[in-house]
Amino acid sequence: MALSASLIGLFVSAMLAATPIPMQSEILFVALQTAGGVAVWQMILVASIGNTLGALITYALGRGMNHWKDRKWFPASGKQLERGHRWLDRWGAPLLLLSWAPGGDLICLVAGVLRMNLWLFLSLVFIAKTGRYAALAWITAQALALAQ
Repeated sequence: MALSASLIGLFVSAMLAATPIPMQSEILFVALQTAGGVAVWQMILVASIGNTLGALITYALGRGMNHWKDRKWFPASGKQLERGHRWLDRWGAPLLLLSWAPGGDLICLVAGVLRMNLWLFLSLVFIAKTGRYAALAWITAQALALAQ
């Protein structure tokens, strides 16, 4: 699989989208799929790996959060962290299967704060992220088929 500039851009976009940096990777994903030229399975794989790496960065921020939690730029308020703790305590590790959804970055952050097993974290997050991009690819393909 040769990495094209398109796939590199998708990787970076997907990675940043799973960090506290406000970014949307879905727009680029759909644009690349619509333009063609890159295999959809490659796009799903590259975006999933990038988004999982971004979630890992957020997890790492959580692991060191006690050092930074009082800083103004920190991506979660005390209330948000408390809510995240309660959710993770109540629902456990499978909650990471929602890491693709809005608020998923907070789940990853709290998983880091709680020092969740790294391999369990990576496995569940990769499954969630891959599912999201596969669903997005399918929806885009259906929309393209209807447009023809």
